[in-house]
Amino acid sequence: MKNAIVLFCSIIMCFYQINCTAQKSKKTRFKALVLYENGGHHLEFTKAAKPWLNKLAIDSSFTIHYIENTTAINEALLSQYQVFIQLDYPPYTWSKESMKAFESYMNNGKGGWVGLHHATLLGDFDGYPMWKWFSDFMGSIKFVNYIADFASAKVIVEDQSHPVMKGISNSFLVTKEEWYVYDKSPRQNVHVLAGVDESTYEPNSKIKMGDHPVIWTNNHFKSRNVYIFMGHSPELFQNEVYTTLFRNAIFWAAGKN
Repeated sequence: MKNAIVLFCSIIMCFYQINCTAQKSKKTRFKALVLYENGGHHLEFTKAAKPWLNKLAIDSSFTIHYIENTTAINEALLSQYQVFIQLDYPPYTWSKESMKAFESYMNNGKGGWVGLHHATLLGDFDGYPMWKWFSDFMGSIKFVNYIADFASAKVIVEDQSHPVMKGISNSFLVTKEEWYVYDKSPRQNVHVLAGVDESTYEPNSKIKMGDHPVIWTNNHFKSRNVYIFMGHSPELFQNEVYTTLFRNAIFWAAGKN
């Protein structure tokens, strides 16, 4: 009887240890805040991005929360997250408080940032003035034009050693994108990870800027940050290279690469 009790206790203890280990393994690695567009031209991209991000969060044990405007952004909110993902949300319509909070977040290394596509729609739009700090953050650029009827193109990787480019070949094809044009290349002010080869536009377009970076990071800020221009078509989430790139960017910006 005594041996049976000892055996029973051993089984209970073993089960308890396994359960505790399982709970520890499910511990959140980090928290991500996603600012997304819930309408307009990028709604379909948002609809494709959210389930992909949700699955990534579950598979990779991190927590993800969503907001669809900047009214909630302040220093207290941002302090809860290790990475802030600006999913096709433009750098205007932000309140003064939200702008100040984000600037502090990036200037002081409080968390990382991943920006997509619309994040470089810099200029005077819809009655909102240029956010000078954000323009400097993006390499002191201003949006000028874009290929409204879309084009496919080859993206050339310039820094394969960077963690964001892990598992990415030296070039890859993006089959549908608008390809923004800026008043100048941001290259002198940022570290370029990849650029688009404008000679590969299909169909060809006269809307070109020459040196045309499309993925970069700005090392002048304490916080890890990476901008990925591609982010309009929901078809991008069928592109394994793009999803690898996006995943790498999130983990690197969160300091978990």
